[in-house]
Amino acid sequence: MNTRRLTKKEMWIFAIGQLGWSILGGIINTWLVTFYLPTSGSVEAGAKFYVPTGLVVGGVLTVLGLITFVCRIFDAVTDPLIASISDRTTNPKGRRIPFMGKAAVPFAVITVLIFCAPIDHISGINIAWILVFLILFYLFMTMYCTPYNALISEFGKTQEDRMYISTAISLTFFFGTLIAYLPFMLAGPLQSMVGYSWSYRIWFIILAVIALICMLIPVIKLNERDFVDAKPSETDMFRSLRSTFKNKEFLKFAASDIAYWVGLTLFQTGLPFFVKVSMQLDEFFTTVFLGSMTILSACFYPFVTKLVMKFGKKRLVIAGFLGLALAYLVTALIGVLPLPGMVFGILIVVIAAFPMALLGIIPQSIVADVAEEDAILTGENREGMFFAARTFSMKLGQSIAMLAFTSLAVLGTVQDITANDLTASETGLRIVAIAAVLFCALGAVILGSYNEKKIMDTIESVEKENIK
Repeated sequence: MNTRRLTKKEMWIFAIGQLGWSILGGIINTWLVTFYLPTSGSVEAGAKFYVPTGLVVGGVLTVLGLITFVCRIFDAVTDPLIASISDRTTNPKGRRIPFMGKAAVPFAVITVLIFCAPIDHISGINIAWILVFLILFYLFMTMYCTPYNALISEFGKTQEDRMYISTAISLTFFFGTLIAYLPFMLAGPLQSMVGYSWSYRIWFIILAVIALICMLIPVIKLNERDFVDAKPSETDMFRSLRSTFKNKEFLKFAASDIAYWVGLTLFQTGLPFFVKVSMQLDEFFTTVFLGSMTILSACFYPFVTKLVMKFGKKRLVIAGFLGLALAYLVTALIGVLPLPGMVFGILIVVIAAFPMALLGIIPQSIVADVAEEDAILTGENREGMFFAARTFSMKLGQSIAMLAFTSLAVLGTVQDITANDLTASETGLRIVAIAAVLFCALGAVILGSYNEKKIMDTIESVEKENIK
């Protein structure tokens, strides 16, 4: 069967799917802790406590942190399972897009339900509600994202295509994350009419509808078989998983990627708290700072492909790690240096923008390279499993970050650390920022051993043969 390359327009249609799921992922990453671990200012505005917020699990963990960690353990099973089923499917419509179509609606609906705890005060029922729906959220997220990410390699038939697709989905990822922050700006006017909690829930519903439409656009508009004629893998899940993790270069990348997601999620989860508690600014500026960072980062995107051609992907990702570490170090100095909160916000935006551009585009392309080299050497198309492992790295990193944030952010408080209404402190948030610095530095060190030359030499030799 003859297949063709995607046009640039079709690549953007594909990227809109990422806009959708990044909105939903952004809602959870930003609002799960913000909604269920409100600041003292939010409590004064009418926020309620639905679950205990103190360090009540062994004296070191919060209930919310433990819930997120349990959900990620569940992910450890579903990621390779969905990847294996996707890799092996013989569906005439393709191995990936049918999964995405089935997952989109429940993915969007469950995102909203997570924030609809049924009891209006602290209750074990609320704990169970959040746990069940968060598990379902990650299940349907895996069903959409793992096949979606596998298509990056399958749709990207050349290095140029892979970099263009990675750039497009990176932009839509950042704008999706930015859209998830919009309730900081838009919920306020509704609070006098519907109350604090529903002022945010209404916006979560609106954003979930937008996300659903975006996720369905590539499902409806792209016929996978027009572009991909991959042979279904005949390897079972456990053999495929073992083969994936036997790839030493992928292991190095995955370890550095986990460190990246820990650092990034600590910062993204903490941003509303840094703004409201550390900088002592209105929560409105959370969206302003993230929006400015996203727009400034997008300005660097046209240069990333050229920089990759000159310096290679590995060195640029390491530079991105170190740049983010510097931005997080500045965050840790809030309250230490005698500068206004607004100045710190501007400094963080300016410093973080370029590293975010590098780390938004290049890592996905690295996974596609590793998956392609592995297919060349083994003769098996297991892109789904490689991207499932990358998705798992993301989720594991985010899980560690959520577990750490909910525990670290309350350190140094004058309150009893087991209190049900515990809120974040400036000292705790400074510790969070320092932890983010350390994880970014760790990611840079680990990636230093990645053998980019070996991967690219294999791919380029095959591309030259195809040209002949």
